[in-house]
Amino acid sequence: MPWKAICPMDQRVHFVSLVNESDETFTALCERFGISRKTGYKWVARYEARGAAGLAEHRPVAHSCPHRTPAEVLDKLIELRKEHPKWRPKKLRARLESLGVKELPAASTIGDALKKHGLIPPRRRRVHPPMHPLPIAPTAHPNETWCVDFKGHFVVSDKTRCYPLTITDHTTRFLLKCEGLVKADDIAVRPHFERAFREFGLPARIRSDNGPPFASPGIGGLSALSVWWIQLGITPERIEPGHPEQNGRHERMHRTLKDEVASPPAASMLAQQRAFDQFRRVYNTERPHEALEMKTPSSRYTPSRRCLPERPKSPEYADTMKVRKLDDMGRLSFAGQTSKTRVSRLLAYEPVGLDPVEEDGWNLYYGPVLLAKVTLKNKELRFEKQR
Repeated sequence: MPWKAICPMDQRVHFVSLVNESDETFTALCERFGISRKTGYKWVARYEARGAAGLAEHRPVAHSCPHRTPAEVLDKLIELRKEHPKWRPKKLRARLESLGVKELPAASTIGDALKKHGLIPPRRRRVHPPMHPLPIAPTAHPNETWCVDFKGHFVVSDKTRCYPLTITDHTTRFLLKCEGLVKADDIAVRPHFERAFREFGLPARIRSDNGPPFASPGIGGLSALSVWWIQLGITPERIEPGHPEQNGRHERMHRTLKDEVASPPAASMLAQQRAFDQFRRVYNTERPHEALEMKTPSSRYTPSRRCLPERPKSPEYADTMKVRKLDDMGRLSFAGQTSKTRVSRLLAYEPVGLDPVEEDGWNLYYGPVLLAKVTLKNKELRFEKQR
């Protein structure tokens, strides 16, 4: 057993008292207490200098730091960072070195110093929505999958920020919508989907990335927009985070869109929308597409036979599932228990399906979307979110 464990504070005091009162030799006392002579002399010296308080353990404190960045170098570094707030530590170090500054620390040390002085904001934690449990489905016919995204926003000449919303048919590359919006939220997006559904009918699936308003970090990645799609009989389909190639056809169209009508941008939002409308017409009806054997998207696309219903309706479930309606807070009551955690407030008063997978275990669905695994333990409903 180490000496720190067998020689607590009271035993150190006892050791010092025995040094002054016992007939034992100093070496014998040290052996009896399981310490070295050096430690014994240290305890005696501390007791003589500060009494019993000197025998308490103290963490070693460095009184100097030979590798500390000199104050004058730190001042120049901070001044240069304020002059060039976008420069990273390697650039700052190289610039100071070119100016003849000596004793420069490593780039990592410069980064630590900038963080300490509040010149590097903390990185925002990126929240990923849960992955959709369904794989990316192949398509062979028009309207099996529509793809949606915002082409990167930009500022038109009158200083208005433009968010281009684009919707394409995956199979035929037909550009269904290209609308310049001033906001990228559900309220701004939904009317354009309604117009697209009225003009072209309903697709089977809509593929998007994991950003709002198409998805959210909530259970099942559901957003208000994707809940509406499900109520229309459309399956939301999301690509994996960091894999834009899963929506590669749509991304390729964005590159053409940027080259032709957004570089440079138009003078106003109205003029920019005219440019979008002209681009959409040419892209669909005049521009040959290599993947379509040099045919145009309009020559391959046909509208869907599924019409937009007068009102959305809740999804239906297989007879093998148990169906429960959530309460006004989006909580589930099942097996005589009410969940303490809400499923989703977006689904208030909506029916969900529970598919049994094991004893006291069910998969929870909203329409085709797997939300969570539900288990009943100790008379309590527990949710395991699916990712």
